[in-house]
Formats: sequence, structure tokens, C-alpha cells
Amino acid sequence: MKKPQIIVVFVGLLLISILYFLVPKSKKPDPSASSQLAANEELSSKSIVDGAKLNLNADQKIILLSIENQLVTSKTVSDSLKAYKNIIQYWADSAQRIEPYLYYTYSAALLENTEKSLTFAAQLLVNNLTTPDAPPALQKWMALNAKVLLEKALVINPINDTSKINLGACYLFGNISDNPMEGILKVKEVVDKNPQNTYGQLILALGGKKSGQYEKAIERFLIIIGLEPNNIEAMVNLAECYELTNQKNSAIDWYTKVREKVNIPAAKEAVTKRIQELKK
Repeated sequence: MKKPQIIVVFVGLLLISILYFLVPKSKKPDPSASSQLAANEELSSKSIVDGAKLNLNADQKIILLSIENQLVTSKTVSDSLKAYKNIIQYWADSAQRIEPYLYYTYSAALLENTEKSLTFAAQLLVNNLTTPDAPPALQKWMALNAKVLLEKALVINPINDTSKINLGACYLFGNISDNPMEGILKVKEVVDKNPQNTYGQLILALGGKKSGQYEKAIERFLIIIGLEPNNIEAMVNLAECYELTNQKNSAIDWYTKVREKVNIPAAKEAVTKRIQELKK
């Protein structure tokens, strides 16, 4: 059965409106750029930032250079953080590119080195890491950077369950280890202690779905929805898992429930189209 693509379309539309992206989603890269990202085994932060700059026009490059100079000439941590804030805002609002936004948020967090800044930057990376259409090389870059932040955050606060879960997600989705169980065990440590931790359940469910263990993923998505009946992300993924296991009626039921809960016209339209296709 052809793998459904609604999750790619839907998540891109929906997650912007809830808690996952605090900046505009990256402009879609052209196919050649995506191919290069997927082909490279390793990506450097410099190559990612330089690649994003190639898409800027002359006026945008001049403005960016002025902002970058603020960072270069900063003499105190406070001044550097202010400069980082300006450059982060530039990539978020003016250029609207998520990759350099993530990189500079990561860099600022390392400089500030507080649990709040480290976990905030790490969460942004993990949220983008778990999206289904991210090129593997970019996923690895995000996972490695998030791992650095999370390990520092866990030194500050070793009992932060969300940090533990996100560290596990880096291993599950970032291709930074040959042993996927390394990531699963980190998340299960939290979930086994607290089965009502829906974020941990979500990461395990997404990991199961990624590895083709759809029935196990279905079980966890149902647990999440039982605890959070309005969790749209879990509902969409659950519907797709049913579709991927040829359980069309169940898939239609859950896509229908999703359609009833979303308010974004484009997302509602995407779900309606998928329901119609499944009914044929």
C-alpha cells in the first residue's frame, strides 16, 4: 500500500497554529537543495547558514550583515545575547528560514547556559527533528545540536523528565546511534515511571510508527487520546497508522474526528480529501 502523505501536509499546516513552531515555518526549499541535504552524510552549521543566505536578495543580505556585525563587535555576554536576539528575530520574521533560526537559538542558549534557555532551544530542535519530511542529514544535525543542549540542561537539572524524553528522541529520530534502543530506553525510563506522561508516550508512538511497528504505535496513540481527547497530532498519526495497516474504516473514523476539531481551512480541506480517497 502506498504510504499516505497527509501527515506531511497536515502537520505542516497544523503545528504552526498550536505549540510546536514559535516562528514561521521554513520556506519550502527547492528540490535540488533538498536532494543535497539528503545526500550529505554530515552537515555543518556553517553550511546550513551559508545555504540559507544564498536565498536572500541583495537588500536582505545588507541588513543581515549589519546585524551580524553587532554580534562580532559585542564585548560582553549581555551585548552578545542582544545581538543574538536580533539575528534570531531576523531569520524568523524577515527571512523566514527555520534552519538558521534554530542554529542561532542554539548558539544563544549555549552562551546563556540556563536550564530555561537550553531546554527551549532543544525543544525547538526536537519538534522539527520529528517532522516526517525533514531530510536525514538535517535531522542528524538537529539531533546532535539538541543532544548538546539537553546534556547541559540535565547537568543543571538531572530530574527533568522532558529533557530525558527529548534526549531519547534525538537517538530515535536523529540517526546519531546504530542502536535505536538507546533512545527508546531513555524515554521508557520516564514513561514506565509515569504512564500518563503523554509527551513520552507520543515520542514512543512516533518512534514505533517510524520503524513500521504500527500496532504498537496505535496502542500508544490511543493511550494519549484517552488522556488528552483533543490531541490533534496523536489523532492524525493514529488515523494514518490505521491507514497503513489497511484498516480503512478506522482510518476514516479518525480522520473524520480530526476534521471536526480543526479550524484551519487548508488542514480541514486536506483531511476531507483524504477521507474521500479512502472511501473510493
